[in-house]
Amino acid sequence: MKKIIYLITLSLLIISCNKTQEKEINNALSSEEKIDSTKIKTLFNSALTQGKSYEWLRDLTQNIGGRLSGSKEAEQAVIWGEKLMKEVGLDSVWLQPVMVPHWVRGEKEIATYTTNGVQKNVAICALGFSVATPQTGVLAEVLEVKSLEEAEKLGNKMEGKIVFFNRPFDNTLINTFGAYGGCVDQRVQGAAVCGKYGAKGVIVRSMTNSVDDYPHTGTMTYNDLPKEKHIPAAAISSKAANILSEDLQKNPNLKFYFKQSCETLPDAPSFNVVGEVKGTETPENIFVVGGHLDSWDLGEGAHDDGTGIVQSLEVAYLFKKNNIKPKNTIRIVFYMNEENGTRGAKKYAELAKLNKEMHIGGLESDAGGHTPRGFSIQANDSNTALLQSWKKLLSPYGLHDLVKGGSGADIAPLQAENVTLVGYRPDSQRYFDYHHTSRDTFDKVNKRELELGSASMASIVYLMDKYLYNNQIVKP
Repeated sequence: MKKIIYLITLSLLIISCNKTQEKEINNALSSEEKIDSTKIKTLFNSALTQGKSYEWLRDLTQNIGGRLSGSKEAEQAVIWGEKLMKEVGLDSVWLQPVMVPHWVRGEKEIATYTTNGVQKNVAICALGFSVATPQTGVLAEVLEVKSLEEAEKLGNKMEGKIVFFNRPFDNTLINTFGAYGGCVDQRVQGAAVCGKYGAKGVIVRSMTNSVDDYPHTGTMTYNDLPKEKHIPAAAISSKAANILSEDLQKNPNLKFYFKQSCETLPDAPSFNVVGEVKGTETPENIFVVGGHLDSWDLGEGAHDDGTGIVQSLEVAYLFKKNNIKPKNTIRIVFYMNEENGTRGAKKYAELAKLNKEMHIGGLESDAGGHTPRGFSIQANDSNTALLQSWKKLLSPYGLHDLVKGGSGADIAPLQAENVTLVGYRPDSQRYFDYHHTSRDTFDKVNKRELELGSASMASIVYLMDKYLYNNQIVKP
């Protein structure tokens, strides 16, 4: 009973503090900012009580699933996206043709090794664009390294060996994307570095903070190596990487076996899905909001990037539902092929230039659907300062981070001096538990967090449309 009374008292105290803080913030706002504050509150209320994003995501992930470029599922997702944009009532909807890579995984990969008479099975998956092993697989001794530089120093000692890249995330970094960036080069470039010295294959520790048995796929490249130097590359789970490293300490001569049957097929036709709400004052100015429609094939592409897709469309839905008529054209784009080529982003930017379109800004959601934290800003100093001045409007919703940085792979090709690009940044602590794995499924997405993200995105689009007007800063 005492505990219940304590919790009730604590709840009332929190409510009182929140109301006091809200009142203090409201008193500090100018008359125009009070209008903006009311609009933002309306957007959040609508998203949290009448949002559509969660059911859209359920449909995409449960009825289509993983959507690797060139696949039948990616084709189905294009049809799904076009139909949904029309149902939302965008002013116009169309498809942008683009040729995309078509890599297929083939049969389920297998990997084993034997040490001290015990055979151990290893959780493994091929990396995107890797070649297959021979039909009989690859069997060789293992050389463990922590970096590309360490591998380079081995040189010809790698010949006939499997090279094992085992650099883990730096878990002291609070932003897990920083940890990812500090490790991902071994996944992307490992086979290119080792192939030229005659290695038989590459296995890479999965890109994750967690120690688990889920291998993480992702793209890799051979750079300009001749085809005869292309070697198979795969990721092993972080748990398997730890065990293998320990076993190598005890038995440096153990032999590792893996087999995969992936291949790269000819490029396939696909599409970006595009829809827009026309601006009421300067419709020739375009503000793009988007994420990528494709995903890796192991899971359902929920956090990466189904959440970004449905949040982007919900921005337009929330505008229409609340009768917010943008001054500039708001264009929603579901980009194809971000995961292994960014062909959709390149095609969009190419057509924008060809058609002499005027883009004034962009927002991308491709960091998962977790709790909103803020935005990263890729803009000139004046516009960066303007966006950062909105912290008092956005911080009541947990959007404290308005930092200078990158925006996103799909909108980055639009970068220019007077184009303001923004990346949506939710909390990153759980993202790499699911990223590029079989665990990236609908059940890992929290409905409220997803809707908070949609409202966060709609809020900053509302502000940018109002104050980044006609490529000029309009002071509030």
